[in-house]
Amino acid sequence: MSSPATIPGPPGLPLLGNILDVDPSNTWWSLRNLAEKYGEIFKIKILGHEIVFVASAALAEEICDESRFRKFVGGPIVEIRYAVHDALFTAYDHEEAWGIAHRIIAPHLSPDSVAAHFDELLLCTDELVAKWTKRLEPGVKFQPLKDLNNLNLEATTLTLFGKKLGAIDMEGDEHPMIQAMEDATSEAMRRPNRPKLLNWLLYNGKWKKATKTMRSFATGLVQYRTEHSTGRKDLLWALMNATDPQTGKKLTDSQVIDEIVSMPIGSSTAPCTVTATILFLLQNPEVIAKAREEVDRVVGRTGLLKQEHVSQLEYIQGIARETLRLSCAAPGFNIEPIPSKNDDKSPVLLQGGKYQIAHNQAMIIVLAGVNRDPAVFEEPHKFKPERMMGDNFDKLPAGVKKWFGNGKRSCIGKHWAWEFLLVVTAKLIKEVDFQAVDEQYVLKQDGWFNIRPTNFYVTAKARGA
Repeated sequence: MSSPATIPGPPGLPLLGNILDVDPSNTWWSLRNLAEKYGEIFKIKILGHEIVFVASAALAEEICDESRFRKFVGGPIVEIRYAVHDALFTAYDHEEAWGIAHRIIAPHLSPDSVAAHFDELLLCTDELVAKWTKRLEPGVKFQPLKDLNNLNLEATTLTLFGKKLGAIDMEGDEHPMIQAMEDATSEAMRRPNRPKLLNWLLYNGKWKKATKTMRSFATGLVQYRTEHSTGRKDLLWALMNATDPQTGKKLTDSQVIDEIVSMPIGSSTAPCTVTATILFLLQNPEVIAKAREEVDRVVGRTGLLKQEHVSQLEYIQGIARETLRLSCAAPGFNIEPIPSKNDDKSPVLLQGGKYQIAHNQAMIIVLAGVNRDPAVFEEPHKFKPERMMGDNFDKLPAGVKKWFGNGKRSCIGKHWAWEFLLVVTAKLIKEVDFQAVDEQYVLKQDGWFNIRPTNFYVTAKARGA
């Protein structure tokens, strides 16, 4: 067997390594650029710590094999434990809390449970459509992401926790919870790359303030439910009352708050995705025409969208998947080799020995590279919903379908997110005409836990008005 290939990467500086190759204010965009330059696998070193990145479909599929690899909880994920402790997203593989919470929560985020909240999701979406088509002054430009963030928080809180916030029509840009989530996740991304003393001296104030805001928001929801018993057996009820069928344990009061905080953070990728959909539709007017033909045929030009319509909107599903592919709103996830039971520290081989990594080497899947893999996609940068429909979609390798993570540690809210994407996308296509303020706008993204289009402005009016 030939010797393993050297994993490429940018040359670094003495001691500092590749700290200048990654923009701390836009980490994922930097990684996208590095993936485009170095290909399927690359590495960087930051302050002596080596990180390996995977950016091809084949390698992504290989390291998503749960018999060999598992989720790596490190770096920013460890930092965010300050806010949510051993919640589903941040729990270590060995922690009992993950299994208890997962078994309590999962039944309330199943496809059937999500479908039962369709009317509440539609109510929230209708409020946003009315704001954009009836209450905004004609020609007023706005950033759709801000309103979609409020819609997401409103819908999450109503469907899962049973409280109407009024966030869609609130004064100001966004609900305070949204800013707190951004402050917390952005700080979590930066903290691992700073000396601990510097974090403590200069940045702990913002960190603690964001955490306090998020946990106070969650505490308020618990208090509201305690004072306004509705008989709802929704997710909040389960968090507060349900018992794990395997261990007989309930979540502690602190763990209830942890999971409530985690839900809107996790779902915050959804409005980023819808914003990207609006952009891609404006850039591809023929897609809007096809989508409207489908919606008008399935729902009716003046008909009301119903739950049974959602599964019939196959082209809308293709649009949503193609947006997930290109926008990478959830930009990646961390993987590590499963430790050997006999303490074997032999290198781990990838691609049949083409590459090798240390037995404990953390890796990050960069979906901006994986999802544009030219070995899988013809014209990978083009927006083509047809390739994400029917047999075309079914034939794609599993490695390019990891928008919601992988295996047992995949996003527990993936069915909720999928429903949100389809309902909101269908409603906007059916009822709203958008116009880009800058017709030459080129996608540029920033973000932390999620990534989103920046400086993207539109105007809106009722369809055909």
